[in-house]
Amino acid sequence: MFFWTHELDAARGRHGVRFAVTARRGGLGDPSRELDLGGRSLDRETVEANRTAVAAAFDVPRDRLLFMNQCHGADVVHADGPWTGEAPSVDAVVTARDDLALAALTADCVPLLLADPVAGVVGAVHAGRPGMVARVAERALDALVDAGATLADTVAVVGPSVCGRCYEVPEGMRAEAAAVSPPTTAVSWSGTPAIDVAAGVVDQLTARGVPVTWVPGCTRESPELYSYRRDRTTGRFAGIVRLLPPKAP
Repeated sequence: MFFWTHELDAARGRHGVRFAVTARRGGLGDPSRELDLGGRSLDRETVEANRTAVAAAFDVPRDRLLFMNQCHGADVVHADGPWTGEAPSVDAVVTARDDLALAALTADCVPLLLADPVAGVVGAVHAGRPGMVARVAERALDALVDAGATLADTVAVVGPSVCGRCYEVPEGMRAEAAAVSPPTTAVSWSGTPAIDVAAGVVDQLTARGVPVTWVPGCTRESPELYSYRRDRTTGRFAGIVRLLPPKAP
């Protein structure tokens, strides 16, 4: 079910945090889309069953595993409980609740997970090229701080995404991204202009003093992950974060 997991242990006066990136396998769909978590899949029943299974793995009820209606923007919402009605149209969500898990869906874009285990605040971010250019990662950091976090105690996980060698773009698009974060400048396998979106996200995080764990893996190259660039019609995997209760003083 999981491509990668990591947990920060709770300590006295300090929350634990669980991070994960789901895999393509281990779900209920057909062999090519077993663990599809995508919000726009035609097979809604299977997707919902997969989401329920992932929620159980995070020890939360299904309605407390929160997905967003992602729109390649930079808006952030604060979650205090399960969504009422449709999920909000945002690309980042933060919470100080330890009974919620937050998810960011991707299939080439960057899943970014944030946590301040001291203050007890976490966030999940969907950062595609437009979101990176719009500085969604920094907007999410600001929202974390507004919720009580401090950047000195915040850590970040940048999940697997399409790598710079595999994300060929027009030269003008590469220049636009580089104007925001120079490390995004890349060259594809065939020597054409390309963008490394994750490098831009990492650049923006480190510029704010936030340490980053960058999970290895290119979605286009890995059969364990969904990739729109590789398959076009495809499912979605997720980066997920959950705050865990602190140990008693």
